[in-house]
Amino acid sequence: MTRMEADFFNALTTILGAEYILSGEAAAPHCTDWRGRYSGDALAVVFPSNTQEVAAVVKLCAENKISIVPQGGNTSHCGASVPLPRGAQLVLNLSRMKRIRALDASNYTMTVEAGCTLASVRDAAVQANRLFPLGLTAIAPQCEIGGNLSTNAGGIAVLRYGNARDLVLGLEVVLPDGRIWDGLRSLRKDNTGYDLKQLFIGAEGTLGIITAAVLKLFPLPQSVATACVAVRDPAAAVDLLAHLRATCGDRISGFEIISRSCLDLVFLHIPGTQEPFAARHEWVALIELSDALPAPLDAPLREALQAFGAGVIEFAITIDTERAEAWWKLRKSISEAQKREGISVKHDVSVPVSRVPEFIAQADAALRAAFNGIRIVAFGHIGDGNIHYNAAMPDPKRNAEFIANSEHDVNRIVYGVVARLDGSISAEHGLGQLKREEITHYKSALELELMRNIKRALDPQGLMNPGKVIDL
Repeated sequence: MTRMEADFFNALTTILGAEYILSGEAAAPHCTDWRGRYSGDALAVVFPSNTQEVAAVVKLCAENKISIVPQGGNTSHCGASVPLPRGAQLVLNLSRMKRIRALDASNYTMTVEAGCTLASVRDAAVQANRLFPLGLTAIAPQCEIGGNLSTNAGGIAVLRYGNARDLVLGLEVVLPDGRIWDGLRSLRKDNTGYDLKQLFIGAEGTLGIITAAVLKLFPLPQSVATACVAVRDPAAAVDLLAHLRATCGDRISGFEIISRSCLDLVFLHIPGTQEPFAARHEWVALIELSDALPAPLDAPLREALQAFGAGVIEFAITIDTERAEAWWKLRKSISEAQKREGISVKHDVSVPVSRVPEFIAQADAALRAAFNGIRIVAFGHIGDGNIHYNAAMPDPKRNAEFIANSEHDVNRIVYGVVARLDGSISAEHGLGQLKREEITHYKSALELELMRNIKRALDPQGLMNPGKVIDL
């Protein structure tokens, strides 16, 4: 270790204490992403306990020109929360910062630190008879609010409540030079210039480190009805969604679609799951209605489904929590089932809701024409046009060759369809390392220039989460 490195670690120890600095083998678990696709090297992983410590560490890194990788629960799907294999980088993990600073039930707000898990935030809201609706329930015990906001997370409730950026009133952010911006305002109206918080939401830690946030809360639903619906095809599902919005209004809080290939993988790999109907169907939709009023919702949901027509093959409705959870388990388990099955070429794309059927049909046809025997796993948030669209070969040996040799070609096909339909190549997972180069093909030169200008203005040394989203 050089004298400069020794001085740096001594200063870190003074700020945090030696027990909150990991290096070598102890740091390794924080240098590999959740999917096992990306790994890198860090000088150390540090665990500050408050905003002042974050600011002191960031200032120290800026003075020593050491890059910082902000990290929460490390559940990123695109390699955004782990270091690169090269360069001097420090992983700054916010998991110790897990205080709920305030909960104002009358103002329907909660102020939380970045290390709070999504599950703990949702639980705290329920204790106050309120709802925080961000619906990443499959990973809610692990993912943290700072990461949710940094990636502008979506989930199953976007149809009704919006993405993460729609659920935030204020932020506290440590800037790349170590200064602290206190924007923790709990106002619904504040028309005093640029909405600075929106720069940091969705920026994946490339512009600063979110350390706390004021979140919006909502009335806790008193009545919920869930339907499992076998639909003819994605076009029927889109038509059904439009019909339900016209007849049930804003009570629709979830509308997900699941293909047969998803169900087959879940039944193969996830214990305690079973077919929702006696017959096998190619497409199943899960629909949730909820309301702050206690009046039952199963009757209006049944009437709406019965009135829809031939696009619905059969359906079942429940107000029983356990039965509804059994259906939702099918949806929530798809990613885990795919992980157990093996690697696939994954896509998190969005198109206008009305064009989802076109996307699936065109992408399916193009991939099947190019790759004989390909398995396509399509599912997701049809209510907001976000489809998770993954491709692999069923045979493990063929799949290894397919991933090694054809990933680029698969991406070109899928993203080409998305572009023709005026969609986005990243709907809710972000860019991270995975799509940093891809995005240059689908954003205009002017958009990329504006993004780089913002990056230069806030992070002129390029030290915040290098190699993610965009470089200077």
